[in-house]
Amino acid sequence: MEKKWVYSFAEGDGKNKQLLGGKGANLCELTQSGIRVPPGFVITTEACLSYLNDPHRTLPHDLMEQVKTHLRSVEEAMHRRFGEKKKPLLVSVRSGSAMSMPGMMDTILNLGLNQDTLEGLIHDTGNERFCYDAYRRFIQLFGKVALGVPDELFDEAFEQIKKQAQVTQDIDLSARDLKDICKKFLQVVERYTAKPFPHDPNEQLEIAIKAVFNSWMGKRAVDYRREFKITPEMANGTAVNIVAMVFGNMSNNSATGVGFTRDPGTGENVIFGEYLVNAQGEDVVAGIRTPKPLAAMADEMPGIFKELMELRNSLESHFKEVQDFEFTIEEGVLYCLQTRNGKMNATAMVRTSVEMVHEGLIDKNQALLRIKPDMLEQLLFPRLDPHTDMQPVAKGLAASPGGASGIAIFDADRAEKMGHNGHKVILVREETKPEDIHGFFASQGILTSRGGKTSHAAVVARGMGKPCVAGAEGITVDVKLRQAIIGEVRISEGDIITIDGSTGAVYLGEVPLIDAEFSSDLVTLLSWADEKARLLVMANADTPADAKRALKFGAMGIGLCRTERMFNDPARLPIVIDMIIADTKEEREKALDKLLPIQRDDFKNIFSIMAPRPVTIRLLDPPIHEFLPQEQQLIDEIDILRNLRKNLRGLRVLSDTVSFMYQNDPAHPKVLTPADPELLDAVILKKEMMLSKVRSLHEVNPMLGHRGVRLGLTFPEIYSMQIRAILEAAAECRKEGIDVHPEIMIPQVCTAQELNRVKEWVAEIHKQVEDAYGLKISCSFGSMLEVVRACMRAENLAEEAEFFSFGTNDLTQATFSFSREDAENKFLPMYNMNHILQDNPFEVLDVKGVGKLMELAVQWGRTTRPGMKVGICGEHGGHPASIEFCHQIGLTYVSCSSPRVPIARLAAAHAAIKSG
Repeated sequence: MEKKWVYSFAEGDGKNKQLLGGKGANLCELTQSGIRVPPGFVITTEACLSYLNDPHRTLPHDLMEQVKTHLRSVEEAMHRRFGEKKKPLLVSVRSGSAMSMPGMMDTILNLGLNQDTLEGLIHDTGNERFCYDAYRRFIQLFGKVALGVPDELFDEAFEQIKKQAQVTQDIDLSARDLKDICKKFLQVVERYTAKPFPHDPNEQLEIAIKAVFNSWMGKRAVDYRREFKITPEMANGTAVNIVAMVFGNMSNNSATGVGFTRDPGTGENVIFGEYLVNAQGEDVVAGIRTPKPLAAMADEMPGIFKELMELRNSLESHFKEVQDFEFTIEEGVLYCLQTRNGKMNATAMVRTSVEMVHEGLIDKNQALLRIKPDMLEQLLFPRLDPHTDMQPVAKGLAASPGGASGIAIFDADRAEKMGHNGHKVILVREETKPEDIHGFFASQGILTSRGGKTSHAAVVARGMGKPCVAGAEGITVDVKLRQAIIGEVRISEGDIITIDGSTGAVYLGEVPLIDAEFSSDLVTLLSWADEKARLLVMANADTPADAKRALKFGAMGIGLCRTERMFNDPARLPIVIDMIIADTKEEREKALDKLLPIQRDDFKNIFSIMAPRPVTIRLLDPPIHEFLPQEQQLIDEIDILRNLRKNLRGLRVLSDTVSFMYQNDPAHPKVLTPADPELLDAVILKKEMMLSKVRSLHEVNPMLGHRGVRLGLTFPEIYSMQIRAILEAAAECRKEGIDVHPEIMIPQVCTAQELNRVKEWVAEIHKQVEDAYGLKISCSFGSMLEVVRACMRAENLAEEAEFFSFGTNDLTQATFSFSREDAENKFLPMYNMNHILQDNPFEVLDVKGVGKLMELAVQWGRTTRPGMKVGICGEHGGHPASIEFCHQIGLTYVSCSSPRVPIARLAAAHAAIKSG
């Protein structure tokens, strides 16, 4: 039985996007649901993979026969014949993968035109101008996509004819002008390829199918898949949709446009989009002409606008999702050319999710699942300060909301290079094209002088959540000179500009930004997420200010409070240094006595802010030499101070001599000494003591050395001070009626004996504090699991610990035997690129290795202590895929940085819904 490579729109399974691609599957659904779609058929993604995997890049042997069979059905439906002079049929050849990738692959329109079919089309339509317009478009698009002819060669020829005709708009060209353009375009192709333009429509069709298949592996498509992490399991290969052409450029009673069933920038429940009269679709999305808003159609074409609103309602009711659709009006008849789920920014996604639930269109689970957790990060980006005194120099269309400042860069390649080197870049173009996609990824925002709200730049920027101002027609962009001119103002490459994608304003210089705020819709959505989630979401927060921020983002407690961060405060660091360089226990305790009230106040403030939520405090973890300057820095400073001491001695001699020489002169000159030599000696002594301590604390591998619990057991007075500060802070809160739940967590544990020693100190100090304050204090005692041996001995550790928290940053280093800094700077990118490792294990939890250790530790720990509280507090605690794994192995909570908390809350809900 022969393989079926081709499906008509009337027979294809609209749910099978892996086989038919998103566009093809949706066209099948539209056709079968009765919506007016031009007839056509789909070549499967399997055919694409067969072609791409063939070393000679040949199509499957029976593919073109199946194409011709289905083409005959289209001919019958349209009452036209492909390749024949009388009533010729023209088709479009469009890409479409399982995942929407707008503009990343290729499309060819008006295929089937040659000198013979052109004459037939002129005879049929009686519209010579329309026919030559269609032919010049086909030659350019086919030449670029299928034959590799650079766009610039066509543009030069086109502009030459426009100049001769003394017109500025394409629409003002006459039939004779367009006929001349067609001749020039054919010459351009023949000069560039050294071959005549293909005349046979069947040959054109086969070349076009191959070109669309090849576009799956084109640079922009590959870059897009890499950026958005589209794996072969999600989309593999592109389908090819061959559709009968309908024409929006036939007359002023024809038009083409792009619509969204709701506003993709704000989420408002109004139709959104643009159209152009007497134009083809590429004119709208490429930004070649600035189109009109769809609302204007209500006056210009009221009957068609009514049909368009009916189409909009049908699409959303059928797909239960905001739709991005393309349409063409041919001589007053409306056709839907394609539809797909609309790409929106996070603001719009959140608003539409909430409103669609209230409208009864979707349920809460669907509302949560339609938003990727990482998208919420967009809502946490700053926006331009509305109170700025700076005035915009230009105004365009607010194409994608948000504010961004950066260096103006005029080409995508340079934007990519500058962005990767750490510069903030604004990509400035006359109009963007799909091949600019790599520049988008590296830019903070996009500014174009042409195009509308549905242009390529706007659609892609919205999908990425990047600000975009489009159609800023007061700006003249000269890419060759790398400058933009706005009246008398000139923006040169390298100048800093600011764009506001929410208002369309463009500023010279950098405009101040302000923090984003939660919308009521986001609050509602996240409340639904919390209802669904089983995992609790905590925050990593180290100071009272951090705690307030954590609450703002919806944290359910603090899962990691790093006490060493409190030591880094400039006002406290001198006390910490005194503690470190102390030679005796008594000297060390003297310094610690000064730190105790400071730490106690910090903890009390944090407990008060977070009450009644739990707060997990990790005792001192890093090696203490980290609080001291580097050895070479101290050597250099001591050397400078010693030289200064010599100079001071010279000044002292000079001062004494001057005083002796002028002792009888009332007006004798004075010599001022800039510092007290005794004070200088004291400073030098202190620096020398610090240098001595740095050298004595030197370790070959400090991250595996004297840190964490090992440091605490060596200097018990340090941990004792911190334990007392925690418990006294809790006691003071309790006295004030504040419900607090402190948890003490020990880092770098590898044996139960370590935990037992510290637990004894906690018990002893706990009793002392309770006796002193005359009240009972609840306090949990637990261990971090960041050492492989600790995971393997979890059953034993659970006899001492009441809870576990995985420190997956250190656990990943230990499991892989990688130093993170060295790995990421030297070989990890190569490992990822060559698929030795699929992901960076420091960003995405390694579920096969590190995850297996975690799963075993959870099981073993709960064997000893059933229902034991277990969490994660490494960076992975805010990564959606890692959170899903944490849900699967039964963790109690995840803890992450405050800005990741909303993302983690949504990811926890996703995990719960998916697991049933």
